[in-house]
Amino acid sequence: MGSEPRAAHILDVFAAEFGESIKADPGAFRRKFRKMAASPFAFYRGSACLFYADMTSAFADGSFLDDRTRRVWIHGDLHAENFGTYMNASGVLVFNVNDFDEAYVGPYTWDLKRLAASVALIGYAKALSDEVITGLVEGLSEAYLTELGGIARGGDAIGSLTLDSTSGVLHRVLQRARLHTRVALLDVETVIHDYDRRFAVMDGREPVNADRRESVITAFQDYLSTLPPRPDGGRAVEHFVKDVALRKGVGIGSAGLPSYNMLLEGHTQALENDVILYMKQAQVPAVARYIDDEKVHHYFRHQGHRTAESQRALQAYADPWLGYTSLDGIGQVVAEVSPYSSDLDWDDVSEPEEIASVLGDLGRAVARMHSVADDQSSHDLVDFSTEEAIVKVVGGDQAGFTGMLVDFAHEYGARVRADHQLFVDLFRNGLLPC
Repeated sequence: MGSEPRAAHILDVFAAEFGESIKADPGAFRRKFRKMAASPFAFYRGSACLFYADMTSAFADGSFLDDRTRRVWIHGDLHAENFGTYMNASGVLVFNVNDFDEAYVGPYTWDLKRLAASVALIGYAKALSDEVITGLVEGLSEAYLTELGGIARGGDAIGSLTLDSTSGVLHRVLQRARLHTRVALLDVETVIHDYDRRFAVMDGREPVNADRRESVITAFQDYLSTLPPRPDGGRAVEHFVKDVALRKGVGIGSAGLPSYNMLLEGHTQALENDVILYMKQAQVPAVARYIDDEKVHHYFRHQGHRTAESQRALQAYADPWLGYTSLDGIGQVVAEVSPYSSDLDWDDVSEPEEIASVLGDLGRAVARMHSVADDQSSHDLVDFSTEEAIVKVVGGDQAGFTGMLVDFAHEYGARVRADHQLFVDLFRNGLLPC
């Protein structure tokens, strides 16, 4: 596709994906697009819709897929920056995939291709040779297949990435997360007023009026009913809301979306135990537009339900605060603003050997993510063993599977770099609708 037809294609895809949201808040999308203009990787992060349009057209490929493996629960936006730490329901710090806003059911290879292409983009930005990038993607693929095969054989796998099972870069990320405290988070996000905590005034967050507060608290009460019960039969969370504030989405993926912060009384009246939750409007995932499966489309009550259910399916021992509700008839996902969140910073990872080590861990994490969301989980949407299905469809052709990912990483990485330049020219010349 030449540059002019490709530019027109980008405009068409963006209009379909973002058009109505841009009309509602054009300023938010101007900010989003300026962030995307910063680099090919930033553009890639913000253009999952273009990726999936390509997966079903110019880059459509049925290799290593069958009827079952076309409907595996997938992350939906699996790139190299969507990994970080969280405190699981068992109180263990885990490094794993995060940000499940785009999760859905579809071909498992789409997750791996999106991740592989992001590796190529990172490698190019770090001035690594094509040969080195090839080796990095090969290592990622081999780690994924080895871990998945171990799980399929009955659990002979590396296991979760924790302080006890990691070294190097990921171990340091977990150690940094361990130094975080709830008190430090509360001291940044709140102030003490009249002997109690309230949200601090800051850019991007504002107080709400009494009517809005009541609506948010009503939605919060509905959210409580979506949480799994505690083993002792009590509530999974405390339920007294001290304060409510409005935030506007500022990230690349959340442009214009309203989000509410709720400050909760902790499990005691001591102020260091207070908890901050967010209630965020959920949106249709980009991949959903390219999946023709009525069972999947009708499975979810709304997008908040989809987001929470997807995260529970894909993340073993998910955040105990994770749930969903609706506000003004629109689905919302609710979770904790965790003090123990720490993202992998690729600026800290430069040498090929160190990158290769990290990617091996990421490949294992993705294998575990795909394997937990199947017939052994609490939902019934994917009712077969995903690890067994993927191992079967790959068969003995691990070299062919890895070669497919390598070829795609190079080809699509080059496509994204060219698309980024087209996007920048469209944006700076006022041709994008915002």
